[in-house]
Amino acid sequence: MSQPNRRVLVRSIDDITLEEVPAPVPGDDELLIRSTVVGVCGSDTHAALGHHPFIDLPYRPGHEVVGVVTGAGKGAEDFAPGDRVIVEPNLYCGECAQCRSGRYNICRQLKVFGCQTPGGMADLFTIPADRVHRVPEGMTDLQAALVEPLATPVHAVAKAGDLTGRTVAVLGAGPIGLLVLTAARHAGATRIVVTDLLDTKRDRAVRLGADAGLPADAADLAALADAALGGPADVVFDCVAREQSMAQAIDLVAKGGQIIVVGVGAPGTTPIRLDLVQDREIRIEGTLMYTADDYRTAMSLITSGAIATDDIVTATFPLEDAGKAFAASLDPEHVKVLVTMTAP
Repeated sequence: MSQPNRRVLVRSIDDITLEEVPAPVPGDDELLIRSTVVGVCGSDTHAALGHHPFIDLPYRPGHEVVGVVTGAGKGAEDFAPGDRVIVEPNLYCGECAQCRSGRYNICRQLKVFGCQTPGGMADLFTIPADRVHRVPEGMTDLQAALVEPLATPVHAVAKAGDLTGRTVAVLGAGPIGLLVLTAARHAGATRIVVTDLLDTKRDRAVRLGADAGLPADAADLAALADAALGGPADVVFDCVAREQSMAQAIDLVAKGGQIIVVGVGAPGTTPIRLDLVQDREIRIEGTLMYTADDYRTAMSLITSGAIATDDIVTATFPLEDAGKAFAASLDPEHVKVLVTMTAP
């Protein structure tokens, strides 16, 4: 008798359960994968709270997935049982103008595995073989679980262009903000400040390489940032994406500078001082997800030792405690919370 396939179902932040579903069978060009580690993303908790603009409840999470191949459909024979893999969860059409230009992360028909489709927070799942990357030799599962969340900051930092000799402000010291800090430093930024409301998160940012951690609610934040950076920031990464953070980004950025919006904004309108944007020739740019090149860069950063895994992964929970993992992820003292798998 086959073992049950457990899968997490999120109806709300207070209603996260396990459902038992039939074990999936890989179709053509698909892999059957047994999950080993799955991250809880900020977009997961936003969705569970009913705040995410693009994820409807109920949903079945798990887009930050590391696993082991257990089977392959016709056309996916490049992978063998036992191969360790990381999911790249953007599911794209391959036919629109964006896909044809290589920018499949903004495909017109984009869906995200584990957001708009059932994900990998389950014992077993199937996914097209071209949506996975092999785990590099010597990389642990916990390190591999950081590839997907790091790829987003890598992509965001690449949007800013060459950071060599430039100064950076990062708004928000959550998981994405801390990883933006690491990616920006790797890209050559000379001085970086990180803002947050919590002392502990600012202290962690400094441990991870920030030149200063500044209180996000300081009345003189712009002056503090100028002093730490030697002037206004050349680039500001808004990892909060709320009205207050965008206003701060405009205050902190230099004339002719760049603001990269990395955080997922809440539905509705975020007022922006367009008079200042126009007068100072500020460029505001969004960034979404990543491509395979960003995954490769993220894997290289992790294998080089640039990411202090112990400072990023702050809690792990078994699959049956997925609800506790979501609750922990909402705790601002945590950075990255992971769900680990055991056999059912």
